[in-house]
This record gives sequence, structure tokens and C-alpha cells, in this order.
Amino acid sequence: MNTPLLHLLHLVSPSLPIGAFAYSQGLEYAIDSGWLTAEGDLDAWLAGVMKDGLACTDLPVILRQMRAWRTGDQHALEHWNQWLLANRETHELLQEEIQLGGTLNRLLQSLAVLTEQTIQPAEPAYCTLFAIAACHYNIDEADALRGFCWSWLENQVAVACKTVPLGQTAAQQLLHRLMPNIEQSVLQALSLDDEEMGGTLPGFAIASGCHETQYSRLFRS
Repeated sequence: MNTPLLHLLHLVSPSLPIGAFAYSQGLEYAIDSGWLTAEGDLDAWLAGVMKDGLACTDLPVILRQMRAWRTGDQHALEHWNQWLLANRETHELLQEEIQLGGTLNRLLQSLAVLTEQTIQPAEPAYCTLFAIAACHYNIDEADALRGFCWSWLENQVAVACKTVPLGQTAAQQLLHRLMPNIEQSVLQALSLDDEEMGGTLPGFAIASGCHETQYSRLFRS
């Protein structure tokens, strides 16, 4: 039985009770404001966020957190945790990272993944706890990054289903088209040196910031 794979599927499941479904990361604003109206716009938006966001920020941080946790490097865990929080460019992106981290923390404690002896930062981010859980379950580094990226993409497509609206068949076609982008993002993240890390997504940050004060909305930013 491939236990690490099963645990990875559990960690990235949309039914995991951490509240990720409540966030659109600015996608709701980008759709509502008419930024993504032409055919292919949504594909390009999601592919761009993966390439210039997740592949340069979330995924390489998870990789470094996994390696730090395996070697018991508390200083590196804290450093990359704080680095990640500092790179959340809007209030709600920061709150999303902290709040999802809090709910995942409680869940992992209930599953005995986290104990009083587990090394972790004082205020662990969601990505940090995902990395710790992946290590606990002996999940391969690249597989953990693939799973995290897939979970993010699936949630974004779910947002599009409710706001475009995007039909279920079209949503599955979109996921299928963007699968190669997940692999590209993982390979990119695995190749980055520390000084190459950091997202460059001004449109994404603007959408998230504008979404915070959007008059009517279904999701948090």
C-alpha cells in the first residue's frame, strides 16, 4: 500500500476542513471587473499565477521547510515562515495564510501529527504546516509540491465555477489543460536558488487588494 500517496491525497483534498474554499485570492474581482472575458483569459491568469507566484514563492518555501524540518533546523523554519508571510502583499492574503495555518494546525494536532515535541514556528503559516505534514508522512518532495499546486488550482477553478459561471465539463477541461503547468511550476521551484525566490504579480496583488472592498462578493480575497 502506498501510504505516503494516500496521505498526500488526504492533505490536498478539497474536503479537508481548513476553509480553503472560502478564498478566491482576487480571482472573483478579476472576473467581476471584466478582466477575464475573452476565451483563454482564465487559462492565462491561472497559468501566470502558477509560474510567477506559486513556483517562485509557495513551492520553494515548502521545499525549504521540508528540508529544514527533516534536519531539525528551527532557525530555518522560522526564517522561511516569516519570509513567506512578508511576501503576502495584501491584508487578506496574509490573513488567509495565517488562518488556514491555524485551522490546519488544529487538524494536525487532532491527528497526532503535531505534538508538544514537534518543532515549528510560533505562528506557523499554512505552507509551513503543509511541509511539516508532508515530512511526517514521508511524502516525496516533488510529489508534495505537485499536490499543493493541484489543490490550489482545483480551488481556483471551483471559484470560477461559481463566478464566471464555468460549467462542470468546462472546469474539468480547464484542469486538464493546466496539468502540464503544474509540472513546469514544480520543476521551476526545484531549480531556484534562495536569491531567485519571490513573486512578481502586480495584477494579482491589485485584484486581491480591490477585492477586499468589493461591494458584493462570495469569497474572501
